[in-house]
Amino acid sequence: MLASRSGRRLGFLGRGLGWARAGRWTGRACQAQQCGSVPGPARRPLKEWTLLVSPFGQLRARLPCHLAVRPLDPISFPDGDRVLVAMSDVEGGKPGLDSLQVRYDEALREVTIVSDTIGPRAAVEVNVPLKFDLNIKSLGSGCVEIQNIECDNCKIETEQGTSFLHSVKSQKLHVQTKDGKVICLGTIYGDTAIHASNKSTVTVDKLQGSSVNISTEDGLLEAKYLYTESSYVSSTAGNIALGNVHGNIILQSKMGNITVDSSCGCLKASTQQGAIDVYVSQLGKVELKSHKGSVTVKVPSSLQTYLQLSGKEVDVNPEVNVQKVAEDHKDDGVTITGHMNQVERHENWINATAPEGIVRFRNQSWFQSLKLQN
Repeated sequence: MLASRSGRRLGFLGRGLGWARAGRWTGRACQAQQCGSVPGPARRPLKEWTLLVSPFGQLRARLPCHLAVRPLDPISFPDGDRVLVAMSDVEGGKPGLDSLQVRYDEALREVTIVSDTIGPRAAVEVNVPLKFDLNIKSLGSGCVEIQNIECDNCKIETEQGTSFLHSVKSQKLHVQTKDGKVICLGTIYGDTAIHASNKSTVTVDKLQGSSVNISTEDGLLEAKYLYTESSYVSSTAGNIALGNVHGNIILQSKMGNITVDSSCGCLKASTQQGAIDVYVSQLGKVELKSHKGSVTVKVPSSLQTYLQLSGKEVDVNPEVNVQKVAEDHKDDGVTITGHMNQVERHENWINATAPEGIVRFRNQSWFQSLKLQN
């Protein structure tokens, strides 16, 4: 069942696109270009649709304009059996309203919103049942914003536009962009894969799931919190900057630097030409290697761990209480082995290697680490 009428005002679309926070973790992507004209020039509502649907289904959208998706109001629609679609455009715009197709396939339980020629300055807002899956492709400079959605599968693909995700819970979340940005605000739950090509930027507030895979090519990759069982984070030429990370994590970069404010768990980080700077708060096994750069390791004085530090030069701060030190000079390099405190677990290791650079080992308290993050 479908009904359409004009005149409903778009309130949500203009509220969510300008969020930014102060401090280090604003995410430079948030400060850069936002989604076109939203919420810029005054917008005019053009048309809206109301579809009677099953509470469990899928939204499939393919649009070259801005798209915002959020859940239905549970008070107004307690049965969760509606999809509300509203379209607007800036004053004087050419929306191409007739090209927009809004349909519901009852057999497939699928709502489709499709147009290849709708004006790029137009905007579409969609309210869906809470459990609706999402399959969204944005063309050109069109942006996608997803807020407070909980579903099994969420797939988002953009070209030059930005993907904004705020408080999304999905068993499988896949986000891909060619030349845009990916900005995740609030907490993102679920097994997550994010791939950003070219100079695209990825900024994450908090990501929690069993498996996480994030990759960029030449853009910055920032994540404030990663709470996962296993994570793989990689970049070809961009820098990787992480805040608090928990779990088994692999970090790889060819040309960029790798920074971790606080690591708790097993960590393996490697870069070809960049530098590595890591604070290890708690650990299993930590392996850090920069083939042509330097490695800096910071630890609390109470950490219990075995050590192997190998580089063209190794600099251990005298304040660090490293015991039973063995120092081996070989092939224009030096290797220092030893341990900190009374090590109870043999798997507690820090292995830092910089064949052509310096390995630095430093004391840093948890309070110092917290201060640096803020």
